[in-house]
Amino acid sequence: MPATPPEKILKELADLWVATSKQEGAEAAQGVLRACSMTLIVIAEDRDDPSAMGETIAALMPEHPARTIVVRLTGDGDRSIGQRVFAQCWTPFGQRRQICCEQIEITCSDASLADVPSVVLPLEVPDLPVILWCRSPRLLDMAEFRPLARMGWRVLVDSGAMPDARTALRHLADEGSRGTLLGDLAWTRLTRWRQILAQIFEDPRNTSSLAGPARITVSDAGVVTTRALYMAAWMAGALDSAGVGATVEVRTRAAQTFAEIACGAFRARLEREDGHLSATVNGLSQCTLLPKPDDYLLLREELGISGRDPVFEKTLASAARFAYATDE
Repeated sequence: MPATPPEKILKELADLWVATSKQEGAEAAQGVLRACSMTLIVIAEDRDDPSAMGETIAALMPEHPARTIVVRLTGDGDRSIGQRVFAQCWTPFGQRRQICCEQIEITCSDASLADVPSVVLPLEVPDLPVILWCRSPRLLDMAEFRPLARMGWRVLVDSGAMPDARTALRHLADEGSRGTLLGDLAWTRLTRWRQILAQIFEDPRNTSSLAGPARITVSDAGVVTTRALYMAAWMAGALDSAGVGATVEVRTRAAQTFAEIACGAFRARLEREDGHLSATVNGLSQCTLLPKPDDYLLLREELGISGRDPVFEKTLASAARFAYATDE
């Protein structure tokens, strides 16, 4: 079956807006406002919960209105692509006029992945950023990933959902070295951890006590994860910037999730326990809430980044370099 012509989809979008405007015009004089600040391309497996993903996209729209193109992968099957179009609408508090964003849903088999760019690229909104959110862990290992990634100005993945942390980081580092502008939700989940550790070193008494080489130990629930490797690499880089060398150990059989620095008489440990993050510095502890961030919160943070993220790029390269030095 041939690929769906993008002209057909664009005509359906135009017809959708005409129908929506007529419907709203009959109900209220204000009509509808069409909003768009970017093109958001989402590549997901067909088995992904459409309700949960739809709720995430809908929650993002008031702050990051977008033409959303959802590509659902159906797996093995004949070469085929199908589509439908609809609108996401909401009414701001205290107003009667609805604000609406376009959404296009495309379904395709693995055999049709090579056809997806020719369908999607003409659908991108001209002169606006294009963000590609790849929810499919297996796509990173496929030859079609690179042409798909080139559709986006920035590509967001979740390496935490990938089966092998070392392979995931190697692939991501390779993509980054080719110029792909990446974001990783596994890294985004560490924002609160990094904030707490940065606050510890805002105290000059702590920075002045750093003497000699440091030892960094990180564990994430008993297995090597990209999150643990990111944290270890970021901590080592931060200490190196302060002129302190460090050795790194990523533990794979510990029962707790923690990050620890030992440097001379200085000791700092961050540990996650039952929705809290405990920070212990030289024997003194304090706790803060650490709710589990959902996709909406993670994407909201990533979509707020308007340019390159040099800290993440440096950390990704470092994490990929020593990933294979960790024990099984």
